[in-house]
Amino acid sequence: MNSGSNCQFSIVNRQLVKVCGMTEDNNIRAVEQLHPDMMGFIFYPQSPRYCRQKPAYLPELAKRVGVFVDTTEEEIQNRWFDFKLDYVQLHGNESPAFCQSLKEKGICVIKAFQVSTADDLTGVEAYEGLCDYFLFDTKSSQKGGSGKQFNWQLLLQYQGHTPFLLSGGIGLESVCQLQTFTHPMLAGYDLNSCFETSPGIKNIALLKEFMKMK
Repeated sequence: MNSGSNCQFSIVNRQLVKVCGMTEDNNIRAVEQLHPDMMGFIFYPQSPRYCRQKPAYLPELAKRVGVFVDTTEEEIQNRWFDFKLDYVQLHGNESPAFCQSLKEKGICVIKAFQVSTADDLTGVEAYEGLCDYFLFDTKSSQKGGSGKQFNWQLLLQYQGHTPFLLSGGIGLESVCQLQTFTHPMLAGYDLNSCFETSPGIKNIALLKEFMKMK
């Protein structure tokens, strides 16, 4: 497994971009040509973007992220090796101990938290030092993304030291908001449903426009 020593990386003068929910090899190739920093593959069977089979092409430049929801360490390790993942993103109710166990195995961890009120940030502190990044997403009844945006100003109450990715309903219309929202631990943006032609297939023209505007 990876040593985990290079789990965080710096992007000079800009925020990193993660494009999630990839499923199809030609679409993966086209997205990678836009130079995102991370590309995500969802291994949650209930998701409409579930990666049912290994694509014939996987990103060679962008970091590979596997997204899991309340699954076993064995399943995560199997996907880690099979897809040669760079990160594991945990989108369920995984405990701090679960994250720590993965880190001890050399796995780079992104832990997602759903946010609708400031109270949703109270449990984040327990994961400090056990994850490489946090991801703050819009709270919903379903696991994974809702495609809706939450009040980002709530994150000003986050005083932790773990860098985070901002997620939830980010589209072209969000660019002005993104340019005005600042936080010392903001590492980048997670893009998904607002840039699709259908679930799991990204709209290259929209993504290209976002990459130019952000």
